[in-house]
Amino acid sequence: MYIIRAAIKNDCTQMLTLVKELALYEKAPNEVSVSLTHFEESGFGSNPVYWAFVAEFEGKVIAMALYYIRYSTWKGQRMYLEDIIVTEQHRNKGVGKLLMNKLIEEAKEKQLHGISWQVLDWNEPAIAFYKQYETTFDETWLNAAINV
Repeated sequence: MYIIRAAIKNDCTQMLTLVKELALYEKAPNEVSVSLTHFEESGFGSNPVYWAFVAEFEGKVIAMALYYIRYSTWKGQRMYLEDIIVTEQHRNKGVGKLLMNKLIEEAKEKQLHGISWQVLDWNEPAIAFYKQYETTFDETWLNAAINV
């Protein structure tokens, strides 16, 4: 029913629609400022900084998992899951699990130390989903960022 595959440049419009749907769900609809051109170049240009898998249903991208490789001075290379997004009408049908399993497979293939990500503390459905994977939640570190 669902096809899980590596994302291609032609998926970017639908992927960006999913990103905007996530922003709406996370109560930050005006925070998405990336352009389609920048999104495409960042993932499919001459020096990609992210990779992604998509879930297709009836020829349409209905979910995605976007990741990049980060480096830990303690552990080495690690996958960082930026977003896993399933459009609302396809949630709770196993799509997220298919994508997460694909990410785990990819991390093992690339011999990465593990997978890290963030989840909002109020997003109980996502937290429950991640707990299926024996996830360790860290309450010690604070998120920090500088906008330039």
